[in-house]
Amino acid sequence: MAQHTVTIVETGESYRCSDQRSVLEGMEALGKKGIPVGCRQGGCGVCKVQVLEGDYTQRVMSRAHISAEEEAAGCVLSCRIRPAGDLQLRVLGAMKKNVCRPKSEAASLSPQPT
Repeated sequence: MAQHTVTIVETGESYRCSDQRSVLEGMEALGKKGIPVGCRQGGCGVCKVQVLEGDYTQRVMSRAHISAEEEAAGCVLSCRIRPAGDLQLRVLGAMKKNVCRPKSEAASLSPQPT
């Protein structure tokens, strides 16, 4: 099982992701609250990213969420790809406001235990 580094260009944050896990699963390990994960099967489209650099394997994605033109430009659903090397990606759509929020701000917005 190989480990790869995935970097989110907007924040400069990186995380390690196994080639056996989806990029979305690895992203959840960043510990940010409120990352919308939706269905995890490519049907909702909330986890859209653009891979700027690197290799990955992918599973089928719904054309309702990723057009052929978007796919040619590196846009994919992070739940449907696994890293095959180090990746650099840009977060798009519904996930952007939570993934690109500074960790300290995200922590202050999460409910505090009582």
